[in-house]
Amino acid sequence: MLNPRIISCLLVVLVIGVASAQEDIPQYNPNSVDPIPRYEHLFKLRVWRVIDLNEKQNKGFFSNNGEITRLILKAYNSGEIAFSYKDDSLKQTQTKDEFLGKMVLAEGEMIAAWDARAYYYTGDPVSFNGVNYESTVDNNIGINPSTARNGEWQPTQRGRAITVSPRDITRITIMEDVIFDRRRSRLYYDIQAVKLEFLNENGGFWQALGWFKYKDLEKVFRNHPAEAVWFNRQNTAENKNFADALILRLFKGVIEKIENPDDLRIEDIYTANGRPYFESVWAREWAEIQLMEKEHNLWEY
Repeated sequence: MLNPRIISCLLVVLVIGVASAQEDIPQYNPNSVDPIPRYEHLFKLRVWRVIDLNEKQNKGFFSNNGEITRLILKAYNSGEIAFSYKDDSLKQTQTKDEFLGKMVLAEGEMIAAWDARAYYYTGDPVSFNGVNYESTVDNNIGINPSTARNGEWQPTQRGRAITVSPRDITRITIMEDVIFDRRRSRLYYDIQAVKLEFLNENGGFWQALGWFKYKDLEKVFRNHPAEAVWFNRQNTAENKNFADALILRLFKGVIEKIENPDDLRIEDIYTANGRPYFESVWAREWAEIQLMEKEHNLWEY
């Protein structure tokens, strides 16, 4: 029979070991705006949703000159948002040059400066005071492009690099944790990150620019209330801040992926099984219904 003192010592060591192990696991998610401690999680799933900003239901985030993408790019270019990330792990950052390089669809070309002694013909481009012009007549000589009175020159975009504008970025993906809080007995959508994408028409594919921590974006939205405006087409007195609109779920986001051991999108799962694309569309809607059913069952619990 073991000595009671030895048993007591073993129990103390065991308790200390368990306590140390628990301390190693962070109880709060550092990327959450309003973190819910792990011990309050009755249910949790990570979900990726695709938001098409051209859809009517999402137009509030994409009003003319008030696009959510415009504000994000402005904050990133100014340095207010310090980091963008290469993937949704939010571990590997990318440089600003890497990010902006993805927005260039066609490189610019050198345009020769206007020479008052040279002859120019229809279509010839020149550069003058930082603006590119194109000749509209033949034997064009000695006519200053910036003061041409008879339309001998017209401004042109030739030579300029073709870059993506905020209105070209029409798709965002949000990664969020769906958490049922056992203490408050309700479901929370804890947005973790946002990805910006545009349709690259040259290749016919969606080009990802990068991921941003939503915690950084939320701070930008709160700091710029005059620009971060979700537009209410029915009643502009009820316009809201982008952050509040996201909390209130005033958007239509289609589930793209729910966390799984193979880290596959719903479409990938159906494709791998030889199923047609339209079945994966129904599967995404079914996944939404299943989440709603899960919430209902948890309330019953």
